[in-house]
Amino acid sequence: MSKPLAVVAVGGNALIQDDQHNSIPDQYQAVVETVTHVAEMIEAGWDLVLTHGNGPQVGFILRRSELAAEEVSPVPLDYAVGDTQGAIGYMFQKALHNELQRRGISKPIVTVVTQTLVSKDDPAFSHPSKPIGAFFDLQTAELRQQQLGWTMMEDAGRGWRRTVPSPAPLEIIERDTIAQLLKQGCIVISCGGGGIPVVRDAQQQLHGVEAVIDKDLASALLAQQLGADLLLIPTGVDKVAINFGTPEQRWLDELSLPQAEALIAQGQFGAGSMQPKVEAIVDFVSASQLGGKNASGLITSPQAIKAALNHQNGTWITSVNKEEHHD
Repeated sequence: MSKPLAVVAVGGNALIQDDQHNSIPDQYQAVVETVTHVAEMIEAGWDLVLTHGNGPQVGFILRRSELAAEEVSPVPLDYAVGDTQGAIGYMFQKALHNELQRRGISKPIVTVVTQTLVSKDDPAFSHPSKPIGAFFDLQTAELRQQQLGWTMMEDAGRGWRRTVPSPAPLEIIERDTIAQLLKQGCIVISCGGGGIPVVRDAQQQLHGVEAVIDKDLASALLAQQLGADLLLIPTGVDKVAINFGTPEQRWLDELSLPQAEALIAQGQFGAGSMQPKVEAIVDFVSASQLGGKNASGLITSPQAIKAALNHQNGTWITSVNKEEHHD
């Protein structure tokens, strides 16, 4: 019998604890901490694809690029995503290798530089809304707009930032390669930062575009295309809550698809925080169900992964209600 397959989507912010701990060694320490919990899944018999965010790291590359503009050519955004896939992939490969070696487990670990297809007609390209990179004063922002054609927006009173499109992911270009590597027993790190956004022209040629893709949506698409059993999104809390931060706050153990969809519609999860994660899992579980598979989603903290997989923690999103289970 084949092992169950999980796609684990680690956030880019999970690698940076705070502004005082954002150096490469600090980020690597955060990865080392995360992989101890991921290794427990591998030890428990899961096959694994690890995806990760890269928002802060892309921001750092763009900032370095801006500071060095007099000396070297700037790094285009799609290349910055590729750079972070390699660097963060290296961190996870090394940390996982060391952790598995400590546990006496021998498994090949490989990072795949991953491209994600988007539509050149995606409405996001007309409305660049995702802020990236450094903060500027108004004068500098206007200069960038004139010189480089950037779209700029004021971000929460902290200054002006460049905004780029965030189109919907349509296809993971390397998905067949990832599937083959899984068959060979590899742990695969892929889809970093949602993948490098590419479009196809009339001749089916791929071209990189200046955009960023939501990591959780791309992970959900990859999980669906691979026929995964579980999409796990580690985050800063053990469980998802409704009425968060109010006296009526309630932690959730399990949601059916209809329950999750109703709570999203009520705006219970906060557009900028938990909602994209819940939406990504709903997309994955719904698409899997349409394909005849009974897959699940799980949101929990890295520290609670082991307990959550035993249904002792975390928030599960499934295609059926708990009381409908009669095994």
